[in-house]
Amino acid sequence: MSELRDIALAWMNEDPDPETRAELEAVLDDEAELRDRFGTRLAFGTAGLRGALGAGTNRMNRALVRRVAAAIGATLQVGTVVIGYDARKNSRAFAEDSACVLGAMGLKVVLFEDMVPTPRLAHAVRYLGAQAGIMVTASHNPPQDNGYKVYAGDGAQIVPPLDKFIAAAIDRFPRLDDVMWAELDDLVARGRVTTPPAEVEAAYFQGVQDLRVHPTGPLRIAYTPLHGVGRDSVVRALSEAGYDDVHVVVTQAEPDGSFPTVDFPNPEEPGALDQVLALAYAAKADLVLANDPDADRVCVALPVGDSFRVLTGNEVGCLLAEDVLAHDGLENPLVATTIVSSVLLSRIAAAHGATYAETLTGFKWLAHAGFAHEKRGGQVGLGYEEALGVSVGSLVRDKDGVSAMVRLADLAARYKSRGETLLDALANLYRKHGVHRTGQKAIKLPGAEGKARIDAAMKQLRESPPIKLGGQPVVRRRDLLQRKAWTLEGTENETLPKSNVLAWELADGSRVLARPSGTEPKLKLYAEAVVPWKSGLAADEERADIQVRRLLQEIAWIGGLG
Repeated sequence: MSELRDIALAWMNEDPDPETRAELEAVLDDEAELRDRFGTRLAFGTAGLRGALGAGTNRMNRALVRRVAAAIGATLQVGTVVIGYDARKNSRAFAEDSACVLGAMGLKVVLFEDMVPTPRLAHAVRYLGAQAGIMVTASHNPPQDNGYKVYAGDGAQIVPPLDKFIAAAIDRFPRLDDVMWAELDDLVARGRVTTPPAEVEAAYFQGVQDLRVHPTGPLRIAYTPLHGVGRDSVVRALSEAGYDDVHVVVTQAEPDGSFPTVDFPNPEEPGALDQVLALAYAAKADLVLANDPDADRVCVALPVGDSFRVLTGNEVGCLLAEDVLAHDGLENPLVATTIVSSVLLSRIAAAHGATYAETLTGFKWLAHAGFAHEKRGGQVGLGYEEALGVSVGSLVRDKDGVSAMVRLADLAARYKSRGETLLDALANLYRKHGVHRTGQKAIKLPGAEGKARIDAAMKQLRESPPIKLGGQPVVRRRDLLQRKAWTLEGTENETLPKSNVLAWELADGSRVLARPSGTEPKLKLYAEAVVPWKSGLAADEERADIQVRRLLQEIAWIGGLG
């Protein structure tokens, strides 16, 4: 206890934030609390930092952010860093602290003057030819969290080994006295910290319009930014595209990091869309759109009679992919998604003679698949992940919920002009390629005992793999940890990087995957069922959904967690 208390006191003495100093002082005699706060350091990985706000090495706070900024500066040594931030608590303070550290270290800093969506930060990094970017955001995490996302000069989130270099460099700054610092006003006066020139914003919004291939048509849109930073950018982009009949949820329109009207600011969470759906019903909207708080994700709902259907990330991604490949006129186009997303994208790509790529989870890998394809002379059509992340074209090398909304509005308007909706577009895909339905099950197992159960389940699935699932024979089994795949013909080398993921592909095109979560104490199970088009959209989707539930139950049972 005395050692922990000494560590906490040392932290307090150099903490620049009076709020976290007072917070820590109140728990100095609570050993469990001190151990939770100082027993480890918030891990820096390929998504940067993300965690609960508070005092200590295992929390997001100004003292830790300054050290991480110093580590980024030490890793880069020279160049320009672009910094943006969202509406969460302390986001601006973290951004300004980072600018003060990096500017003092001799780097040039371009600091957004006001809060900004994540895709606009990612775009600015490439447009300005910067060496790195920092976005202060926790995306769709709970209100008590914040985060720190780092971009490389290519405009994509950092990948190994750069993340490891930065993580290791943090240890070079055990005390804040080791971190260089200059006042923001002084750095601005010396030209070390500037704001983005107006042309950066203009170029982004012109780029959004350049992605369009369909004319504007009459369309009524209901939209919510979920208290995030998307409203101004989305409304402007839609207006410039000719969509002025946009109804914004008033109670969720202003950026507010406390997220007062939702329990969890994630469009996928139950209840998060209640207000925008009520607005859509009252306004008789044709299309419902929602962002997450940093506006890099897009959620879509469609009116069906007196109700609404919320599309999955797979459905949104595949609808846009079909549109891009059918109408954008790209030379050797690429469409890409992650290993846990729908196989439908591969079939759409094959039908159009396009290149298809599959990556590990995380949009950074999709961006790098695009870079590799461009080096081979191709063009990027679309990348998407099942968690509502989409990027159309090469304007932004990360998820972009702003430009995706404009493309979705154009597609919805095109179908409306025919007396149809995006559900008819989805039905057209299913007629061609079969009905693809996906589902997932997250088994939460906290603590050391939980980790042991997760490890045991993966060991069981790896060493005694099923030969049949859902009544269908397994025709291909993949183990990304061993980087091997087994088919009926023999063994193959796995092309994806090493990762603790198991996958089983079935004779009818269905598949099942299992992987431990990288950020939470969970075992994640994924299933996709493919059934032939037979009776119509609703009936065929129900048949596939029954199979998805069966597959998830089976694989959990085989892993000893059923």
